[in-house]
Amino acid sequence: MSLVELTAKLSGIVWGAPLIVLLVGTGVFLTFRLGFIQFRFLIPALKIAFLPRRQQVGFKGDISHFKALMTALAATIGTGNIAGVATAISVGGPGALFWMWVTALFGMATKYAEAILAIKYRIVDKNGEMAGGPMYVLERGLKVRWLGVAFAIFGSCAAFGIGNMVQSNSIAHAMKSTFGVENLTTGIALTILTAIVILGGIKSIGKASGIIVPVMAVFYIAASIIVLIINYKAIPSAIGMIFHYAFTPLAAVGGFAGATVKTIVQKGVSRGLFSNESGLGSAPIAAAAAITDVPGRQALVSMTGTFIDTIIVCSFTGLVIITSGVWNSGLTGVALTSEAYGTGLGHNIGNIIVSLGIVFFAYSTILGWGYYGEKCIEYLLGERIIKPYRYLWCTAVMIGTMLELEVVWNIADVMNGLMAVPNLIALLGLSSVVASETRTFINLLKKEKI
Repeated sequence: MSLVELTAKLSGIVWGAPLIVLLVGTGVFLTFRLGFIQFRFLIPALKIAFLPRRQQVGFKGDISHFKALMTALAATIGTGNIAGVATAISVGGPGALFWMWVTALFGMATKYAEAILAIKYRIVDKNGEMAGGPMYVLERGLKVRWLGVAFAIFGSCAAFGIGNMVQSNSIAHAMKSTFGVENLTTGIALTILTAIVILGGIKSIGKASGIIVPVMAVFYIAASIIVLIINYKAIPSAIGMIFHYAFTPLAAVGGFAGATVKTIVQKGVSRGLFSNESGLGSAPIAAAAAITDVPGRQALVSMTGTFIDTIIVCSFTGLVIITSGVWNSGLTGVALTSEAYGTGLGHNIGNIIVSLGIVFFAYSTILGWGYYGEKCIEYLLGERIIKPYRYLWCTAVMIGTMLELEVVWNIADVMNGLMAVPNLIALLGLSSVVASETRTFINLLKKEKI
């Protein structure tokens, strides 16, 4: 068995049914424990995230609610929103998108709870910046430092793979296949652009994310809307297929191999979890940097990240693929998404849109995960490692554009999955703390009449 096959098998084991059930189950448990907070307070959450609000004197943090959300979305909205959705549909059929939605709706409660704990147990490091996330929650809240260390190790390893080299490699492939730009040229430009932002720390990352994420999301959604307008007659049928085949086996048709209900659910849930990262413990690291008075305020903002990532962005990708009629073509991943956009807009334009989407999404992921990895490394080795880490991060970007990284991808996938285990232990072990903080915050919201 080759190293690629071995690591792929290991990834399949880690991301098997037990972890998926645990991730979804935690979301369901927290949804009931918190009184369906993601449904009751979605509108107030969006108001807090996107409407300007004067920050009060004495509030602690490094960046605004909006920039903290954009930093988390920078890391979360990525190639999974393009290739991941396509893979789910190509294997599980249109019904897989329904299960992505279900996973996201329950995942919003998970993301909310992660942020509550991250802010409650965050610290101020020797550089005067906030440091938080599951490692601090495990050490200071649950009193099990060794689990915090385990999370930090998994997170720092995953960061260099799934958050760095895999992303820069995707950008290099997109630039070469669509625009004919050589990998070396892409590598040099991407490394410089990454260094400009990363070397400035979280304030620089937050500022850049606050610009890049909205621009890339609007660009991608606008392109999707145009395709859906062109295919408007197919929208009712597509929506019907999504709901019908969420619970019904799908026979083989065209290049589609057919799918059982089990496969439909599995692909939808697994791709949904991979896309929005609810329960993996990465997003609360960004949430911990937010300027806020109480944990609940940023927690509401954080849960909108899952809504935006999956319910909005992934849905547009899925609807374009289904309404374009190419979901059963036998294509998968980026090729399927490109074909779908190309069917509506012409193949050259379709390729350009998808390639630009990959470039922007992957670059933002590099920025967001750069901060995640930094905080994991800082937890393990202290503040003195921050500057060397940032230079190493930029170097890894260059390396990623020049190599084939299937083994790196598989190892990073394993580490990404392992991050979830200690994080979910913290969420379940401290759910009473989350519930208590939530009750206090809801009373505050009632007084503010948001």
